[in-house]
Amino acid sequence: MGKEKKSGKRLTKKQLFEVLASFFQANPDDTFSFKEIFKALKLTTHPAKMLAIDVMEEMAWDDFLAKSGENAYRLNTKGQVQEGTFVRKANGKNTFQPDDGGTPVFVSERNSMAALMGDRVKVQFMARRQHHIKEAMVIEILQRKKDTFVGKLRVEKDIAFLVTQDNLFVHDILIPKKRLKGGQTGDIAVVKVIAWPDPEHKNILGEVVDILGEAGNNDVEMNSILAEYGLPYKYPKRVEDAANKISAEITKQDYAEREDFREVWTCTIDPRDAKDFDDALSIRQLDKNTWEVGVHIADVSHYVKENDIIDREAQQRATSIYLVDRTIPMLPERLCNLICSLRPDEEKLAYSVIFNLDAEANVKKYRIVHTVIKSNRRFVYEEAQQLLEDNGVIDGKGMPAPAPGKEGYKGEYAEQIILLDRFAKLLREKRFKNGSVNFDREEMRFEIDEHGKPLQCYFKRSKDANKLVEEFMLLANKTVAESVGKVAKGKNPKTLPYRVHDNPDPIKFESLREFSAKFGYKLKSTSTKGATARALNKLMAEVEGTKEEKVIQTIALRSMMKAKYTIHNIGHFGLAFDYYTHFTSPIRRYPDTMVHRLLTRYQQGGRSGNKDHYEELCEHSSDMELVAQQAERDSIKYKMVEFMSDHIGECYDAHITGIQSYGLYAEIDENHCEGMIPMRDLGDDYYDFDEKNYCLVGRRRHHIYQLGDPIRIQVAKANLEKKQLDFTLEGNEANTYSGNIAQGKPAKQSHKKDSKKRRRRS
Repeated sequence: MGKEKKSGKRLTKKQLFEVLASFFQANPDDTFSFKEIFKALKLTTHPAKMLAIDVMEEMAWDDFLAKSGENAYRLNTKGQVQEGTFVRKANGKNTFQPDDGGTPVFVSERNSMAALMGDRVKVQFMARRQHHIKEAMVIEILQRKKDTFVGKLRVEKDIAFLVTQDNLFVHDILIPKKRLKGGQTGDIAVVKVIAWPDPEHKNILGEVVDILGEAGNNDVEMNSILAEYGLPYKYPKRVEDAANKISAEITKQDYAEREDFREVWTCTIDPRDAKDFDDALSIRQLDKNTWEVGVHIADVSHYVKENDIIDREAQQRATSIYLVDRTIPMLPERLCNLICSLRPDEEKLAYSVIFNLDAEANVKKYRIVHTVIKSNRRFVYEEAQQLLEDNGVIDGKGMPAPAPGKEGYKGEYAEQIILLDRFAKLLREKRFKNGSVNFDREEMRFEIDEHGKPLQCYFKRSKDANKLVEEFMLLANKTVAESVGKVAKGKNPKTLPYRVHDNPDPIKFESLREFSAKFGYKLKSTSTKGATARALNKLMAEVEGTKEEKVIQTIALRSMMKAKYTIHNIGHFGLAFDYYTHFTSPIRRYPDTMVHRLLTRYQQGGRSGNKDHYEELCEHSSDMELVAQQAERDSIKYKMVEFMSDHIGECYDAHITGIQSYGLYAEIDENHCEGMIPMRDLGDDYYDFDEKNYCLVGRRRHHIYQLGDPIRIQVAKANLEKKQLDFTLEGNEANTYSGNIAQGKPAKQSHKKDSKKRRRRS
């Protein structure tokens, strides 16, 4: 391997080029961060490292190397024609994202072939012009991501148009009058494309599929969010009719084939507005040192048979969707809210994981069995939490309730809830000790009236009662996965959908380490899962309550990989589990139903499930989960903008949550509503974007706007159609706060170096 010095002299640019070329050619399949490259080539001095960065940048310019993120490179083994995903931008700065996750490439509008956001395309890279960025030209649209769009109708004398909210198209969709389905100007409509542009005709032709109604109506707006993502906003009548024919009767055979838990104390703990109770907990003492805790899950697969009409609909939906003011269920209402829901004082069929625990919450043995249960009580989270606090539990401290006085614990079923809480806290303590990552995130919630108008906006943090339920669900999911996945050496485990979570992205993790160091925090670079998790937990504990807590937590979350479903088990980094699946929510998640069916089959001696079939279902479920999350976020954005539209002109304390070249994002401290301060409103100076240090730096006055900084904002504009809030600084004065990093000259110097690099790239 090359060395920094050769015969006592520093490597020349030409020599370093040859060393780097040899290094990457010897490792054609690997991506290397700057740190790994410097270590491998033994580059120890700052000038040598800077020269290597410049050389690699030129090698990437010449397409010898491919850039991966901001601080990593790999050998470019791809040709001039590649396949990938088209990313359309409203400002015309479209990009092509290669399948291998490489650096996005610019595609001008004239070279886009009218490709849309998410379309799979084939591109050809264009000859590089001196001092210009790399460009690609779409030569074939391989697959349209979707052909149905939502927008506002504009009906004219001879023709009608659909104007999409995000201005997705260069030209609006033309709709012949005979295909309008009665739509009028201003109506929100769902339109299906019937003819895409071709070399002779540039227009897109469509037909109205459904008229949702007038813009501004709450139901119309929520349904338009669902329709925009291709999600169902109506339940098919034929599926509901099939569900209505299902009998809720528990037969003698059902009782005979199942363990009877009807006399064992059992409860559900759910949100106040929940109707689909798909999990329940039971507890009883077996002897002086042994307690039996049951995690009972609604036995959906008993009623929904594989490939029947209800199953096909559930499979397609893959998940229930939770918008601000409504739930779009995966299953028909008769099943999710009545037959399968574990309602109090009703006998229900369940699939249960029964644990024998000792006083330290160690699992001595378990069994996975079909049961009949009867819940004694339905608790809402607030009731269970109040019961714990009434008996001495201090939320968030991790301590169980103290011993009862002479009169015992206060409240109905207090002893059972307090005992479950004690076991849950012991399980939680062990989980974190074993390397589980602790991210306690707040959720935005709304209080809305009967018309869907938001009256109050607030944020909610998970309390001990929530964590009680969560801990037993995690234990059940982990145990079910181990029961199938853990096999004797030399044997192959049977097929099972796992919920996996890969290790953090090493490049993003390094960025987190560097960024947190600017605030004085030390995040160790580690090589093992457990050590990485412990380092993250230590960082989260250190930043708790500080000004920079939210920004560091946000960047830490961005370094995490997304959890997904697959039959190929790699463990779950975030939970520090080697085996994990989803078993506990079959009413609202299709993978849980798959797991229930496979478990039943294996308990009856059946053969392993078809791998290809189940992997395909896992991929679909992962995709639909992401789509549902996007729709849920859009509904929150809409309600957030609607709520703040009554507060135009008012001023609030806020903090900076995002920095881009075009402005600042800020979140109001009081209610977590987020808006943007456009760069044009920072009129006191000309600001440069220091991407590396996440800040804007004033050229003349050297004011610094940095992530996490407190500011005072005024609500300037609320655009419901675009779901956008615009803020200005109170009094439109420059921010005088500065972050802990880069005061004065260091920040300015850091920016100059970064902007110089960007100029060379462009």
